Amino acid sequence: MKLVTFEVATALGPVERLGALHDGKIADLNLAAALLYGAENRSRPRERADFFVPADMLGLLDGGEESLAEARRALEKLKGEPTGPRGERVIWKEGEARLKAPLPRPRSLRDFFAFEDHAKAGAKRRGEAVAPEWYEQPVYYKQNPREIVGPGETIPWPDYTRKLDFEFEVCAVTGRPGRDIPVADAARHIAGYCVLNDCSARDIQKNEMLCRMGPAKAKDFATALGPWLVTADEWDGRAPEMVVRVNGEEWSRSKGSQPYWSFPVMLSHVSQGESVLPGEILGSGTFHTGCGLDLDRWLKPGDVLELDAGPLGVLKNIVGTPKGQVRLKYNRDGSYAP
Repeated sequence: MKLVTFEVATALGPVERLGALHDGKIADLNLAAALLYGAENRSRPRERADFFVPADMLGLLDGGEESLAEARRALEKLKGEPTGPRGERVIWKEGEARLKAPLPRPRSLRDFFAFEDHAKAGAKRRGEAVAPEWYEQPVYYKQNPREIVGPGETIPWPDYTRKLDFEFEVCAVTGRPGRDIPVADAARHIAGYCVLNDCSARDIQKNEMLCRMGPAKAKDFATALGPWLVTADEWDGRAPEMVVRVNGEEWSRSKGSQPYWSFPVMLSHVSQGESVLPGEILGSGTFHTGCGLDLDRWLKPGDVLELDAGPLGVLKNIVGTPKGQVRLKYNRDGSYAP
């Protein structure tokens, strides 16, 4: 399935719902499940649907394999354009509903540095070799899970950066809890995969890393996610061919590059001595030339950025405009330094 979170207008304001792509349209999975249970003469079909196929992505992931199986069964049985148990609309056409980030409120967000070619390119720019420790474990940092940007939305340009950049990544989304997960079992804990853009303030990142901390303010302002979540039964976690376009011009192509560390290894590593819950995101890091830093090409306000991952979809966003300019340089009393 290609799972989505979509927003529709109602008399009480916009409402988010869980959906899936179905014959070129969006099907409301919660209502589709209610119709299925009603057709099967199950008692209290609406309440049963709310339990097994909740109307939000995090609720579905919390339900684990059983909820995903019920959502898939409801989608397969859906025919035509029926109405819900109380006359609700079940099918929405393109343009009638707005896609949001598939998982608008992830429980956590970790971003890895898993592509060897990107690691080597960064080391070369610094006049260094890749640290031997890079080959000993998959390293990551923790991002801000609250500043999530969906497809079609504007990527905010923080006033404090002069170099806004993107990082084209694939991410895995967890679908079951675990702790100290063996690598051999880790794939069973992944619900699906999605396109991720690790938005980056490169000038701020450089300063933070010189202090051997972060990145923090360099990354925490926005992470773009979308357009849909492809369930793990339909995708094996390998990176597809990935193409970057800015204002319609191709900037780079991955040419089949794959991460050095697989998602099962990354997830197993995260879970050592730490509990993992459904709805956590693991980003792969970008491939070499999957960001402006590798290309020495930089985004400008108003640019249209398209990250095309083939079957995983095209994540398209517009680059915002800073409202002013602020330097993150302080005196000890907290006032801005010149």
